[in-house]
Amino acid sequence: MWGGHSCPPTLAMSKKPKSATDLPLRGIRVLVGRARHQAGVLSVQLRSLGATVLEIPFIEIRKPRSFKPLDSALQDLCDYDWLILTSVNGVEALWNRMAKLRLAKASLKHLRVAAIGPATKKAIEQGGIKVDVVPKEYVAESVVRSLRNRIKGKRVLLVRAKVARDVIPRDLREAGAQVDVVEAYETVVPQSSRTRLQAALENPQRRPHIVTFTSSSTVRNFVALLGGSRRAAILDAIRFASIGPVTSSTLRALRLRVDIEAREFTIPGLVTAMAEAVATSVHSA
Repeated sequence: MWGGHSCPPTLAMSKKPKSATDLPLRGIRVLVGRARHQAGVLSVQLRSLGATVLEIPFIEIRKPRSFKPLDSALQDLCDYDWLILTSVNGVEALWNRMAKLRLAKASLKHLRVAAIGPATKKAIEQGGIKVDVVPKEYVAESVVRSLRNRIKGKRVLLVRAKVARDVIPRDLREAGAQVDVVEAYETVVPQSSRTRLQAALENPQRRPHIVTFTSSSTVRNFVALLGGSRRAAILDAIRFASIGPVTSSTLRALRLRVDIEAREFTIPGLVTAMAEAVATSVHSA
């Protein structure tokens, strides 16, 4: 169901749409829950396909309580062989901290660098640093597979969020690497979003047809923001779109459906999956 309709209202009912192929998301309300400063990329792509976008952040990026571990690692960069970055947020925090410490980015050039996906790779390369490894799939397990045979006896610096899965450090240590994990930022629930989210879900005229999830943190925080308003009747009328299998696993663990999952675990991949799901719904209606 799409907000009470068996198919997206405008796609199904518009007498003369511009083009179902040009605007496959016309008439679809999509809730984007990315952090405020990152929502734009996803929102622009959705709007270009005709979607009506509602931005309510499920996640807020904050500085860690202490930069001491990160600063210490950055001041000892010569001791490392590999640098692993798992998000654009981590890259931005790294650049900001290096600037604060007056460390030249050239001090990273002796390192082999691994990025978890194309967006992270782009953010690193915009800083003038070459990326040596991007895994085939943009998840922690694929990072490990890409590095397992290359890091025995090597010292690895992993820069990431305060709360993150331990797949990379655990498995690389088992493969013989010495791995130092440092926090560059933390993610928290933006309490200011609670009222806005609950109001949007309660209002049939604003209720999204699709809610997007771009990380496990966005899933957990969405559930936290719902609080006591997690009514099955409302959630059953909404489709949940996941950026990939790790995020999907978190949705299922929290008893939410995975209606749409990207085949390529990127923002463009997520948008494509939503457009395809809507088209399939229309054709089968």
